[in-house]
Amino acid sequence: MDKSFGIRILILAAFITGISLFHYMTPLHVAYIHDIFQRLYYLPIILAALWFGLHGGLLCSVIVSLVYAPHILFQWGGHFDMEAEKYLEIILYNTVGGVTGLLSQRERERTVELQQSARVLEESYGKLRAQSERIITIEEQLRRSERLSTMGEFAAVLAHEIRNPLGSIRGTAEILKDDYRPGDPKYEFIEIQIRETERLNRVVEEFLHMVKPQPSDIQPCNVQDELETIVTLVSGDAGKRQIELVLQPSPQPVIIRAEGEKLRQAFLNIVLNALQATPPGGRVMISTSVTGNGFCEIGFRDSGSGISADDLNRIYEPFFTTKQDGTGLGLSITRKIVESHKGTMRIESRQGKGTTVIISLPMQECVNGEVS
Repeated sequence: MDKSFGIRILILAAFITGISLFHYMTPLHVAYIHDIFQRLYYLPIILAALWFGLHGGLLCSVIVSLVYAPHILFQWGGHFDMEAEKYLEIILYNTVGGVTGLLSQRERERTVELQQSARVLEESYGKLRAQSERIITIEEQLRRSERLSTMGEFAAVLAHEIRNPLGSIRGTAEILKDDYRPGDPKYEFIEIQIRETERLNRVVEEFLHMVKPQPSDIQPCNVQDELETIVTLVSGDAGKRQIELVLQPSPQPVIIRAEGEKLRQAFLNIVLNALQATPPGGRVMISTSVTGNGFCEIGFRDSGSGISADDLNRIYEPFFTTKQDGTGLGLSITRKIVESHKGTMRIESRQGKGTTVIISLPMQECVNGEVS
């Protein structure tokens, strides 16, 4: 802006200086040339008014008047009755400079006001858009809550209508099983029937775990012991898949208050997902650490293909799954178990870079080295 200001001042000075030199150097008998020159003074006056507003227009017209006045007084003789139009021209210089500068200044002020109004409107639009996005998000959450509520009612009805017949079917199958020996085709069919009945019963149980509060058995729990149990359970599956399963313990004991069975279920769901997502020759690493704020973190990291951004946003939705034989309930149940222990669960993943699941849980307070 300073450079532009200087250039404009130089242009005005060049105009005034050039016109004045022509005035003073042109012979007086060429009167019509002087009339043209005195009109040319309006150019710098109008430019100054447009560029610098009222003060600029007035200042430039005063400078032009001071430069033009000696020409009238000394070269034309200064007789008012003879050169009245030239004195009138000086008055017009100042009038044009003042009026043009005032109009220009008001126009600039109006432009600034419009720009400010545009900024305010833009900010208001941004706020309205953010509010509308929040409203849409809340509506989606409400619809999801409604679906979960409907699912809970459905699960209760499903449990009532299916569990009892399932028990009868399984009992009947076990009675029929006694009539056949292993190796008999009918014996194998009955075995399949019993297994499928158990699988269907587990699906019903998963529904119930999601929507029905279960009696809690909170006790001091050693996280490392639970993880070692999980590693023992899945080591055979990991070996068949040719996946390296690594457990990195924390240097210090990590004790929390939890339901051991539920905690194992949550850990097992995550580890099984990691194994299924990791190709042969890959690695699944389980680690524990103390964060220093009364919490511990359990990390599960695999070297699989990762999760897309779209799927990552829906990973906790009930029944959402990318597996052909999945129920879409594992991670929903896992997060519910973690949150019931006053913990948090987050998933970090990039396609082609693997997935990391981090569970943060409050640690058990100790007094004099003993668990309180």
